[in-house]
Amino acid sequence: MHKPTSIDEYIEAQRLDAQPRLKLIRKTFATALPLATEKITWNMPTFWQVHNIIHFAAWKHHIGIYPGDQAIIHFSQRLQEFPTSKGSFSIPDEAELPLPLLSDIAHWCLETYNHQ
Repeated sequence: MHKPTSIDEYIEAQRLDAQPRLKLIRKTFATALPLATEKITWNMPTFWQVHNIIHFAAWKHHIGIYPGDQAIIHFSQRLQEFPTSKGSFSIPDEAELPLPLLSDIAHWCLETYNHQ
């Protein structure tokens, strides 16, 4: 199986119904993190600036967002409607994409993780 080497390749390899949502998430992160580099890390689309800032990935019935455990704790009130685990949360396919929240999380991760 071919492993994607770019976010474009990653999105093109995903199920058709997830592709528009993945593109919106990518655009949201790219806008929030204009100096970040896009790459594939751990087989997931990643935004990197000095280190990994945030990852996302398509799954069978949801999209996973991976901002790290500190971000999940910091945004716990705003993430109440989404399933969370240590370091990640899931956006079910039937849920509206929380684009402002994703932007806020990306900004927070950049500021927090680059100053540790």
